[in-house]
Amino acid sequence: MTIGTEHEFSINDRQFHALPVSDKILREICGRYESEILFGDVKLGKELQKTVLEMVPRSPAEDLASLEAQLMKGLAKFNHVFSDRYYLLGLGMHPTAHINEIPVWDHDEGEYYEVYDRLFNIHQHGWLNIQALQINLAYQSSRELVILYNKIRTLIPWLVAVTASSPMVEGKLTGTCDNRLVYYRENQKEIPRICNRIVPEKIRSVADYHIQQEEIFSELLSRDAGILCEEWVNSSGVIIRFSRRCLEIKALDEQESIRSDMAVCAFVRSLLRCRSLPVETDHEALLALTEDAIRNGTAGLKQELGHLYDAAWQRATADERCYLPIVKERIHNGSLAERMVDRISHGEEITPVVSDMARCLKTNRSYGL
Repeated sequence: MTIGTEHEFSINDRQFHALPVSDKILREICGRYESEILFGDVKLGKELQKTVLEMVPRSPAEDLASLEAQLMKGLAKFNHVFSDRYYLLGLGMHPTAHINEIPVWDHDEGEYYEVYDRLFNIHQHGWLNIQALQINLAYQSSRELVILYNKIRTLIPWLVAVTASSPMVEGKLTGTCDNRLVYYRENQKEIPRICNRIVPEKIRSVADYHIQQEEIFSELLSRDAGILCEEWVNSSGVIIRFSRRCLEIKALDEQESIRSDMAVCAFVRSLLRCRSLPVETDHEALLALTEDAIRNGTAGLKQELGHLYDAAWQRATADERCYLPIVKERIHNGSLAERMVDRISHGEEITPVVSDMARCLKTNRSYGL
């Protein structure tokens, strides 16, 4: 199964204050303001917030080692070019940035942002301080598409639990492991169908999905927002990108390193080979489990996660088994959010914790291993 990924990293100074300079970085590389540019083995792109850069492998791949190699070459090149000026950081939200310090990209696509802002107010958390790992999985047929979509929706609570990495907002612990999703699921509350409470309902056919999509489009048109009637407007935890012939998983917090991101990919791909998954399928039950994962990370779900890990290991390729032990460590010792909470709640300062996470990204090491 061909796989691609998208990674979002905040741009920081040496003390890990977020810097709104994505436009300056892209212009310095290519000589003009561009939304996306080739940068060696990766593509660098802007996000809505100027404090974040997106990094994407130049091409999707069949094996995770190839994806990892592309991304690490891109990171190494970035660190070489911008040494001692900018420091990249993963995690699902920047832990200390205040919303009034995060400006919106203002060089192109302003017509889309203007409509989003009119409908939802984009100058808030959930829009400007979110960093996701997105996994794009190719499908070959409509039948396979429906099967994969329905499997992924049942995995969302467990993936949220393992990847939670946003326990802080504006420098304070909130008691929640995945604050990114707390804000993300509300950022378009005026049209609830768009996010659909993160976990979408089961579909029986591609036509079912199109019907749901048309309901969103109809509501947008009624609000004079037809410009947003595109397949990417859906913000659920998994969406279908027909133009790319892939499913896009959007429910995941960015991790601390590319290697950990690849471990999440390995976990997903190997589980999708299971004929049936040992998990809930009822929609309300999945919503409740997702709520548990958002609040507590892996803490209340370890037994079920252990069963899923065993199923993943049995169906994993040799390539995927190189990464899966990272997921096992997260299950046993807690998500990044839980580990960060443990350190900070015991009196450690935020900066050393964040510095450790940034070092993991630079050296491609998984935290705790």
